Amino acid sequence: MVSIPFTGRVAIVTGGASGIGAALVRALASAGASVVIADLDEAGGRAVGRETGAETAVVDVTDARAVAGLIDRVVSEHGALDLMFNNAGIAIAGTVDELTLDHWDRVIDVNLRGVVHGVHAAYPVMLRQGSGHIVNTASLAGLLPGPGLAPYAAVKHAVVGLSLSLRAEAAGHGVMVSAVCPGFIDTPLLDRVNPGLPQTEAGANAAALVRTLGKLYQPDLLARDVLRGVARNQALIVAPASARVAWRMARYAPSFTMRTIISGIRKRERARAAAGGAAATDGAAGGAGRDAAEVTEDTTASA
Repeated sequence: MVSIPFTGRVAIVTGGASGIGAALVRALASAGASVVIADLDEAGGRAVGRETGAETAVVDVTDARAVAGLIDRVVSEHGALDLMFNNAGIAIAGTVDELTLDHWDRVIDVNLRGVVHGVHAAYPVMLRQGSGHIVNTASLAGLLPGPGLAPYAAVKHAVVGLSLSLRAEAAGHGVMVSAVCPGFIDTPLLDRVNPGLPQTEAGANAAALVRTLGKLYQPDLLARDVLRGVARNQALIVAPASARVAWRMARYAPSFTMRTIISGIRKRERARAAAGGAAATDGAAGGAGRDAAEVTEDTTASA
């Protein structure tokens, strides 16, 4: 475990019942912090709490009063709030023409307003203390174009902008702010894309599609990177190394990056069209049921 100065610190982690949030809770607890898990998943939160000794609270981050109430309680009971991890989020995927306003509203409510609610309640506390660190989970999609992820990418760009702007404001007051921008991480979020919303092809096949990119980064490794970045007061914590390469390419060669992304989209569209044509031909020959499944598999792999 990385040796960093978290012993005795008081931390809140929203979305701490699973995935990146749970990994952050484990890393913080191992580093000696007192951690409070805030999540709608009561059972999952309690399970991580039993494992790590963390406190748990059932909180909906879209409810500003609930978030503020949690922070008030934690400060009252512990005397301070040193670390606020605004991590709760959902995944939305699909092309803009097939997504509904419900998709947009939901991801804005959870992934952006959820962060705003945490910042709005935690920042005044830290100003009064003259210390503290706010850590907002954004995404590599908040630094790069995100075709097929437009609503998700839009709010993650907003989280990066919020974090960097607040960092500049807070610097003279002893309060630090960082944004975490991970690439694809192996979490349950990949199996819960467009939760409670009309499903899309990209959403239904998200886990399989992402895994065609290769081995995914593990949450515990990301949590290690995050804690190291927090200890170093990094503005942007981008991980793994492949994500940093993509980020730098987009920064220093934006036109080349955009052309590469557009070329990849066109290639996938051609592959999908070819697969569809093959399915139609085979279907006419009487093998439609079997071959449709094969086409679906091929299309998933190409995307």
